[in-house]
Amino acid sequence: MRHLDVPGSGPAPWSVIGLGTWQFGTGEWGYGDALEAGRIVARARELGVTVFDTAELYGPLRSERILGDALRAAGGPGWREEVVLATKFFPILPLGPVLQQRAVASAARLGVSALDLYQVHKPHPLLGDSSAMRGMAALQRIGLVRDVGVSSYPLHRWQAAEAALGGPVLSNQVEFSLLRREPAVDLVPHAAAHGRVVMAYSPLAQGLLTGRYDPGHRPTNTVRGSKPEWLPENLAALAPLTDALRDVASAHDATPSQIALAWVVHHPNTVAIPGASSVAQLESNVAAAGIALTPGEHAGLTAVAQRVRLRTGPATLPAVARELLTRR
Repeated sequence: MRHLDVPGSGPAPWSVIGLGTWQFGTGEWGYGDALEAGRIVARARELGVTVFDTAELYGPLRSERILGDALRAAGGPGWREEVVLATKFFPILPLGPVLQQRAVASAARLGVSALDLYQVHKPHPLLGDSSAMRGMAALQRIGLVRDVGVSSYPLHRWQAAEAALGGPVLSNQVEFSLLRREPAVDLVPHAAAHGRVVMAYSPLAQGLLTGRYDPGHRPTNTVRGSKPEWLPENLAALAPLTDALRDVASAHDATPSQIALAWVVHHPNTVAIPGASSVAQLESNVAAAGIALTPGEHAGLTAVAQRVRLRTGPATLPAVARELLTRR
């Protein structure tokens, strides 16, 4: 496992491949088995994964409990100093006192006395971050929160949150993949220049970059398959990128998924946090940390991805209805 050098962030190094746990306890996605989650977390620890990301919204509330139980079971006497345990506050009302109460509740569900990284889950569309960051600063002073993060913040708002905190907002968790390359333009350079971290969620574009699907082979999961990205015309448009991923994968004795992850963590100061529904999937994800793309391979994949045009509007009701009818 490769790790980032994140000065001043605590004793645990940041693995470039982490584990996102949005699926823990989320039965509507076909996940939710706490026993399997325990096996995934235990194997992640064995393979050197140190970054574990959850949120109060995941599950909802169940993911934090499942993850905390799994980390304690995987254990070892020094486990708390060996992981970066991250969770998030969903800012319906982004006020400092509310954030503080929710941080205490998240720590209780996780079964820990301190949160390594506490993140604001989304920028509030109407209210700024001044009150929330005052609450974060108070949590840091009492030792309940070590580092502060945000999620889905544009650069200017990330910088504004840091100014309001009066200290580093260490990370920004954003959607980042070959199909969502915007963070490479400004967020990654900012992180590299200032010792911050970009955490990439959906680095496999929720499965679009695995190479497993085409117009004749779509997801069996109804929630995923009903999204417009999975329409047959989009899967057809994706074919050149899928082919390019396969070509690079063959040169590295790897899979398209691993190459897509390697593309993400090729960027400096970047951690990918894919989910995993099985130990085998986790092991495949972690193996991507050992793949070093050449500059030509990285640029070539980027160029092919730039030519992909997907229809991203809402799926039509007839398309969704047909999909549901074929599953009955």
